[in-house]
Amino acid sequence: MSIDKLNKALINHVNELKEKGTAKGDEMVINRVIPARGEKGPRYLVEGYGDKEFMKMNSNSYLGLAHRKDVLAAEEEGSSAYGVGPGAVRFISGTYRPHVELEKRLARFHKKESGMIFSSAYVTSMGVITPLTTSETVLVSDELNHNCIINAMKLARPALKLIYKHNNMDDLEAKMNEAVGKGKRCLVITDGVFSMRGDYCPFDKFVSVCRKFSNSFEEGVTTIADDSHGVGAYGETGRGTEEITGTSVDIIIGTLGKAFGVNGGYVVGSRALTEFLRQTAPMYIYSNPITVGETTAVMKVLDILESPEGLKILRHVKDMTRRFEKGLVDNGFETIPGPHPVTPLMVRDTKKTSEIVKWLTDNGILATGLNYPVVPKGDEEIRFQINGDHTPADIDYVIEVLKAYKDKN
Repeated sequence: MSIDKLNKALINHVNELKEKGTAKGDEMVINRVIPARGEKGPRYLVEGYGDKEFMKMNSNSYLGLAHRKDVLAAEEEGSSAYGVGPGAVRFISGTYRPHVELEKRLARFHKKESGMIFSSAYVTSMGVITPLTTSETVLVSDELNHNCIINAMKLARPALKLIYKHNNMDDLEAKMNEAVGKGKRCLVITDGVFSMRGDYCPFDKFVSVCRKFSNSFEEGVTTIADDSHGVGAYGETGRGTEEITGTSVDIIIGTLGKAFGVNGGYVVGSRALTEFLRQTAPMYIYSNPITVGETTAVMKVLDILESPEGLKILRHVKDMTRRFEKGLVDNGFETIPGPHPVTPLMVRDTKKTSEIVKWLTDNGILATGLNYPVVPKGDEEIRFQINGDHTPADIDYVIEVLKAYKDKN
């Protein structure tokens, strides 16, 4: 059978990845969640480890709300009222009142005219950048932008693609000068928070550079930021990188599956933008929306985030992040300091990164080792992510385990 030949080629490809050390490895399966108790946050039972309890230090659920009873109840209420799935794409009969309400709330939250939800943040980036790109569009992008932006640019087929050095505004300006005269429209794209490092784009400087060139393109310069790791994770009120830098960009892409702890993605911007995308974005037109239950769960999270309790949770995440960063530095580890709860331990060696991850796992801590080609050679790291349900005792335990590794080596 011809499929046998394909299977052989696929197996050979996977084996090559394994030999190079770039294969992802087997997926870890979580069998059960043990609720927070005493000085401990939630713990997890993992398939193959019996009753050994693990602490998650690699979760994007920055606010730590995924297991809250009121959020769970909100999802159950939405599902009970409308069913477990929408049953159709939005333009047929898959648009429910809670979808519309959530889009309005997200727009208000970001102080934008309009919002639009997609099935995931990855799909949102693809669904925003691709339709906005014409054959007379120039795309300008940070070199460390997320894979979803990279693939959206590949799919978009612009007149020209230019990549500037990471967060280097002088190089951005040089690339903008290069772009002049190469197209009618210019889209400048960045991550808000760069997920591998926890650093962020200086929107104030970024927007300032872009504005210099607004009259150099017939259809102007539009700033786009994917702030999926920023929204809900930092800023005094959880409004992400715009709040941290005090500057707004034209279009924000966000996720409902990280700080909000649920599922889905969204874009906020002008009303003209969302009306255009509803007519042109295939990732929206031909794909079901998130479920109503997920939608009502997100709205409950927004209720919490926009309350005094939400401000308290954000302060706790900030305090735990500072506590962890201080613990790393005090014990001689290298990190990239910053306000965001992504806190990398810079190892800069593939073998040592794997050794430390194994040591952490042996001691009941789940953390993510990042090696080449996920990160550039020399930037190998272990990415830790602080969540709102981590306790001071949790943070101190991780530091103790890392210190013990260093002492024995």
